[in-house]
Amino acid sequence: MAPRQGWKPKGKPTGRKNPPSGTDADINLATLLPILNDETKAREFLEQKRWPNGPVCSHCGSTEAYRLTAKEGSKSPVRPGVCKCKKCRKQFTIRTGSIFEDSKLPLHKWLMAIHLMCAGKAGISSHELARLLDITQKSAWFVEHRIREAMKMEPLAGMLSGTIETDETYIGARFRRYPRRGKKRGPTGDSKAPVLALVERGGKAVAFPIERSTAKTLKGSIRTLADSSSTIMTDQSKCYANIGDDFGGRHHTVNHSKDEYVRYEQCGEVIVSTNTVESFFARIKRSFIGVHHQMSRRHLHRYVTEAEFKWNSRDVSDGARMVQAIKGAGGRRLMYRDPK
Repeated sequence: MAPRQGWKPKGKPTGRKNPPSGTDADINLATLLPILNDETKAREFLEQKRWPNGPVCSHCGSTEAYRLTAKEGSKSPVRPGVCKCKKCRKQFTIRTGSIFEDSKLPLHKWLMAIHLMCAGKAGISSHELARLLDITQKSAWFVEHRIREAMKMEPLAGMLSGTIETDETYIGARFRRYPRRGKKRGPTGDSKAPVLALVERGGKAVAFPIERSTAKTLKGSIRTLADSSSTIMTDQSKCYANIGDDFGGRHHTVNHSKDEYVRYEQCGEVIVSTNTVESFFARIKRSFIGVHHQMSRRHLHRYVTEAEFKWNSRDVSDGARMVQAIKGAGGRRLMYRDPK
């Protein structure tokens, strides 16, 4: 029996609404399949996203560039995708001056790796990526670090404003395999590395590893990254004492030692809590526990960068997040022999 005219199903609609066709939000695994099977289409896709208005010289940044085409019957035809700058007279491709430079991996596999890293909230391990792309684990590990380099956001002074929650956590193994050897575990030892995060409520986050969680380091980072008109939310650690003097007294704390996690002040107008920054840390720790299982101190900042990038793009689709990473690939080089 056909439903009567004007009938509507009860209940809330499930799933995300279909994004507008032809936009970055419309990109998903199904729409990428034709591109992921063709190297030419993969190169054209990257050129379209990185050079929407035409080729841009990777050497001097000039837009006065043209594509080179192979002459008919040439014994040494030019490679597909090669461009030449009219200003500096140098040749370049979509790989030049980017995370793809000097990589023997085909571009369609690079696209696969970028999509897989951007689509998973907790990320993807190098072993799993190696199996999916049919490459070695060593190559997959380096590909992931290159993509994380494209996700990097340079912190600027005063870039955070409004209500800012800040806290520090420790990333690493819970217990040492040989507890009697070396230093003690915890904040004063080397079994876990401290990570500081500043998160705007309803906004972006900035996070990075620190050497030690001292008052000088924590308060210095807050003064640099937070605008002077901000309101700071922290726990009652002594490291944050008197930080409110730099923000007009707008510093509120919660006492976790007494099981206090949310407090309402001024008739409920001010919500004192650090739950937002704790949610950010939860993402990193889920990635550590469930996916990577190990994050060395040397490369911890790259894993934190990935979590920061995904948090700041949490309101967009996987396709739009993938395009953001592609646009950040230019001007970034990471050498395998010295990945600092």
